[in-house]
Amino acid sequence: MTEHHGGEMEKKNATPSVRQLLCASAEKYGEEIFIKFVRNGAVEERSYVRVKTDSEAVCRWIRSISKEGMHVAVVSKTNYEYITCITGILMSGSVVVPFAPDISAKEASELFDRADIDMVLYDSTFSENVGEVMANCPKIKHAVDLSDENFFAGIYEKYSAASEYAPLSDYEVDPDKCAVIIFTSGTTGVKKGVMLSTNALVGNIMYKEYINIFSERTSTLSVLPMHHIYCFSGDYLKNLCDGVQVCLNGNLSDIVPNLQRFEPNAMRVVPMIAQHLLQRIKITAAKNPDITPAEAAKIVLGKNLNWIVSGGAYLDPLLVEEYDKLGIMLRQGYGMTEVSSAATAASGLANKVGSVGIPLVNTLVSVFEPGTDTELPIGRVINICDVRTENGEIQIKTPTIMLGYYKMPEETAKMFTEDGWFRTGDIGYVTEDRQLFITGRVKNLIILSSGENVSPEAIEKKFKKLNIVDEVVVYGENDRIVAEIYPDFEHAKQEGIEDIPAEIERRMDEINAGAKTSHFVSELRFRDEPFEKTSSGKIKRKETVVG
Repeated sequence: MTEHHGGEMEKKNATPSVRQLLCASAEKYGEEIFIKFVRNGAVEERSYVRVKTDSEAVCRWIRSISKEGMHVAVVSKTNYEYITCITGILMSGSVVVPFAPDISAKEASELFDRADIDMVLYDSTFSENVGEVMANCPKIKHAVDLSDENFFAGIYEKYSAASEYAPLSDYEVDPDKCAVIIFTSGTTGVKKGVMLSTNALVGNIMYKEYINIFSERTSTLSVLPMHHIYCFSGDYLKNLCDGVQVCLNGNLSDIVPNLQRFEPNAMRVVPMIAQHLLQRIKITAAKNPDITPAEAAKIVLGKNLNWIVSGGAYLDPLLVEEYDKLGIMLRQGYGMTEVSSAATAASGLANKVGSVGIPLVNTLVSVFEPGTDTELPIGRVINICDVRTENGEIQIKTPTIMLGYYKMPEETAKMFTEDGWFRTGDIGYVTEDRQLFITGRVKNLIILSSGENVSPEAIEKKFKKLNIVDEVVVYGENDRIVAEIYPDFEHAKQEGIEDIPAEIERRMDEINAGAKTSHFVSELRFRDEPFEKTSSGKIKRKETVVG
């Protein structure tokens, strides 16, 4: 299970272990505050040194249970105990397997069994399911409630540096073995457990961004769930490495109160959250006609927020432009669980609207024609980044690639080319100035009976320019192109539009402009409810029907 499928790439420096990373940050930043969070209505703080000592205690506790290593499921909202537990598990040589806190008992039983879970750490959200899941998964021998502050206070004390347990220097952790299994949350298909090594996980966060937006002593609000690689890697490990203060949000409903409470400088989000916050700003501005939109933004987001990095799904350039008008830089990065999070970095003012940034150092990005292995070189981007063709599949080679999908060797093999490039399934292009653009997904392509490929995402972007359209999914059905629309009912009300279908039909010439007749949207379907989404805010798409 530890075979590296992505090929070899020269490493300039050895990647530090999680323990080394933690020790270096504690030594450098000492008693400065690293973590802030709300507990029982009051703000609590933990220094870099305190996070280190508490994480080491958890490591000793885990090792006292099993010196051979365990697969430890973590099912919880992000809290301080979650942070110390995942760090301690990583240091101990056991494997962290994080899950969404609202996972059902049925799905948890299935995935826990597939992932060979030995121990589960959970919070009150999952407590009602623990008994049923343990009954279904007899391999689980230990279940611990992360909500029990007193229990963990006891762990921190009992397994402190002064305890009788072995010193941490005795714990040898193979950096090339699996350290984390994160299940993908794609829009279609069976969830796959992505295996990441310590080398991959830590190596991914050691890069230097083109413009370092999260500098030392920057304060960030961590709003995304920790079971997503984007949060696990970026909001925790990278911020630990860079000396960035982290404010834990807790519930998604608490974002605005916590933005106002902590007044962070930056945060990482998915597009759905950025859209929600913009709507709150517009409502605030409408209720207070004497203030500017930028002043309304400071009321909602706090006076210090000036940087937002988005990931996980397509970011509408119109949304970027609206934030720019407010004096807030919203930019997009690109990555995935299989590459240990980031493949490109958001690049400040140099980042073109619509771009997902530039490839990271030590990351090769290539683009192949969908369905072929034909390379069409058109120039070099950075020193090790190749661009092959426009509107082709993006493929990545990086030392931080996954080890594979847990117990799914055939699925793993499908994801790599013969020469070791990872198939992302994304379609895009890289410009001469190193900007990577994403234009769609290979599996979403509508293939007509004529053999022509139609990108649904390109059509969806046109619909999104219509203010009356809130959400849209374009797909193929019996050789026809269908657009299913969830209208913006509030906008229609404000504009006095009574017949929404008629209004959109009236503007279909704009949508079909410049397209071949065979690529025209030939049917509109309307819905009264938003589309079902994944936990990262991606719309769950319909399968294309070919006929």
